[in-house]
Amino acid sequence: MWQHPVRKRLAGGEPVIAATLVTPNVEAAVHLATMGFHFLWVEMEHSPITLETLRLIVLGTRGLPAAVLARVPVTDVWTAKRVLDQGVSGVIFPFTSSGALATRAVDACHYPPNGLRGSGAGLACASWPEAGNYYDSADRNVLSIAVVENREGLEAIEEIAATPGLDVVFIGTSDLSFSLGYRGSQSEPEVLAAIDKIADAARRHGKYLGRPAGTAAQIKEWHGQGFQLFQTGTELGLMSAGAAQLLAPLGIEGLPREQRALY
Repeated sequence: MWQHPVRKRLAGGEPVIAATLVTPNVEAAVHLATMGFHFLWVEMEHSPITLETLRLIVLGTRGLPAAVLARVPVTDVWTAKRVLDQGVSGVIFPFTSSGALATRAVDACHYPPNGLRGSGAGLACASWPEAGNYYDSADRNVLSIAVVENREGLEAIEEIAATPGLDVVFIGTSDLSFSLGYRGSQSEPEVLAAIDKIADAARRHGKYLGRPAGTAAQIKEWHGQGFQLFQTGTELGLMSAGAAQLLAPLGIEGLPREQRALY
C-alpha cells in the first residue's frame, strides 16, 4: 500500500522542503525532482503554468523522489478538481480566510461521502504511484494545505485549524504582512505576534505547520519551533544563486536590472 512520502515525513516529525516552480518548463521540473527536494510546489496562483504543463510535469517526474503538489488560484472545489485530475498528490489553497473555506478545501480533496470530488480522474488513475483503486488511495494520501495569509484568516484561525481532515496550516508570511499594513516587512512585532497566534492554534488542533524559508539556517530554526513544511526558492532563484556562487569569486556580476531582457 503506497504512502505519500511527504505525509510519511510529516508524521515522523521530519522537515519537508519544497522547491517552487514558476516557469512552464518540464525539464526544469524533472531536474528539480532529482535534487533532494521532497516535493515540487507548482505555482499556479502567481505563474503562467497551465494544466497542460502540470500534466506533463506529473508524467515527467513519475518514479522520481519529489512529489508534485499544486497551488491553485482560488480555494474552491473546481480549481482543486482540475489539478487533482492531472495526478498531483496534494493541493495548496491560498487565502484560506474562514472555517468554511478550510472545509471547502478538505471537501475538494476527497470523494463522497467524505468530500465533493467528481469521479472522472482517468488521467490521475493512469499515473498514480499505487496501482489498483485510485479513489481509495487518493482519499488516504492527497494532502490538503490551507494557506493563512490575511487578517481575516488570522481572526478565524481557531475555526480554520479545527477543520477535520485539513492536513497543513501554512502561514503566508509575506501576504500576511501586507494585510496587516506592513507591505512585506515580516519582522514587525505585530506580524511576529500574528505568526505565533496562527502557529499556536495549528499545534493545539493537531495540524502540521508550514511557512516559506529562504535559507538552511531558517529551516533549522523554524523546525525547532514546530514548523515542518517549507516552501523554498524558485527554479529561477536557485539558478541565480548557483551562478553567483560560481562567478562572484571571479569578480563577475550579472547585468544590472535596467540592462536585462524585458521579460
